[in-house]
Amino acid sequence: MAHLQDYLALIPSANRDKPKFRAVIEALAQPFVDLHNALASIPAAFDVDQAIGVQLDQVGRWAGLSREVLIPLTGIYFTLDEETLGFDQGVWKQPFDPTEGVTRLDDDTYRLLLKTKIRANHWDGAPDSMAEMLNAIFGEGTHVFVQDNGDMSITVGIAGQIPHAAFLSLLTRGDLALKPEGVRVAYSYRARA
Repeated sequence: MAHLQDYLALIPSANRDKPKFRAVIEALAQPFVDLHNALASIPAAFDVDQAIGVQLDQVGRWAGLSREVLIPLTGIYFTLDEETLGFDQGVWKQPFDPTEGVTRLDDDTYRLLLKTKIRANHWDGAPDSMAEMLNAIFGEGTHVFVQDNGDMSITVGIAGQIPHAAFLSLLTRGDLALKPEGVRVAYSYRARA
């Protein structure tokens, strides 16, 4: 970080005691000090660990992941499979009613997904590192297992606490690109009883 005093210390001794000369140097040097400090703060403002709001949105554009995520609408439409969505509780789905809705992720969740997307962009394609990345997203209480089936397909198993619908939607729709090219991926979820 630049300081005006660093530049004022460079004034020759013959002019140090001249207040008008010092004032001119201060007036000329201060804009450059401010500019230097503003330019030095830009990398931190767009660092994925420190960015917030609009800056984090720009990091997302660079990484290729939007803050707005399509998630499946659950717990709304009538079904006989759930007690709370029976005849008088659930909404009857009409032909043009949506099955997915858009949600806007908060900064912390978006930052976590961006870190995973950035790691996915540099992923080596190994199943072990895929499991590490997914475990980093889902956190404690959720365990991810990746099994290579040997027939150009893998199975990703998620056990324990089932993650938020936004995470699952990004994963199953392929937005995180955690899939070796030419390999089919099947996802299996199992909630902790």
